[in-house]
Amino acid sequence: MPTDAVLRELLVRHLETWLPGALHRARRATLALAYAGGDAGCAEAALRVVAGHADRLRGRQLTVLVLADGTEELPARLGAVEAELPASVAVHLVPGGPARLPVAVKAAGAAGAPLLSVVDAAADPAVLTAAAAGKPADVLLAPAPGATARAALADAGFPLTTEVEVVPADGAPARLFAFATGSDKSLEAFKEALWAVGEAVGGRYRDPAGGLLDVVGAPEPGPLRREFLAELARSGPRTVTELRRHALTATAYRSSDAVRALTGLLDAGEAARDPEHGRLGGDVVISARDTGPAA
Repeated sequence: MPTDAVLRELLVRHLETWLPGALHRARRATLALAYAGGDAGCAEAALRVVAGHADRLRGRQLTVLVLADGTEELPARLGAVEAELPASVAVHLVPGGPARLPVAVKAAGAAGAPLLSVVDAAADPAVLTAAAAGKPADVLLAPAPGATARAALADAGFPLTTEVEVVPADGAPARLFAFATGSDKSLEAFKEALWAVGEAVGGRYRDPAGGLLDVVGAPEPGPLRREFLAELARSGPRTVTELRRHALTATAYRSSDAVRALTGLLDAGEAARDPEHGRLGGDVVISARDTGPAA
């Protein structure tokens, strides 16, 4: 699967989780889709997801912004799907691509309500700041090849960020995808979507902590166990919640993988827990155990 299709599938799967939550939280929400290259294929897929949740839109308002070059072709491409949407969904086509996102978000009154932005372009600070205007705000970013986005996303005001490079099995060029949010729950949902898409791609993920991971249902926990030990050495004892968040933000792994890795460390005697017994809940403190030779 080419990486542009990965972006589309990531959006579809994350939208299936984000949309019900946004509509439950607030009476209005905004979905902004911005493309530098004019390929707005994600827009049609996104509108089909929205149409599938028409029953949840009663009494709610959803604004969909589609920002792309070549928008003269979009009405014909999106028209059939728009016809299936309830009146409470407003779709606006905005020419000019991602650079127009700050103006479009402001005009839509997106600030202060749930906002999910998808930006297929370089990490422009003004664009990312506009994407952070929602409450809450999520952004899925596909930056330029060879670029990184973590620092720019943090500077824009997103407290939780993650980056994962997708390495397709068919030899197609690898591509980095970044996600930022203020919600642990949303970050967990994105990681679950990422691994679900990865199994369809059949490729591997380049873990930010180092190495390539085969995308399978239960990835090899060894690299994550080593990363946890390194994090404990750097920062001292951490709670399970803190280590799960570290896995979500600093590695390609999911929250469920973090629990498996921690259980493995404890069973192997490489880490200790406080309290020693009971459920491995979020407030349990994990510390590295000195397994070196006695002095």
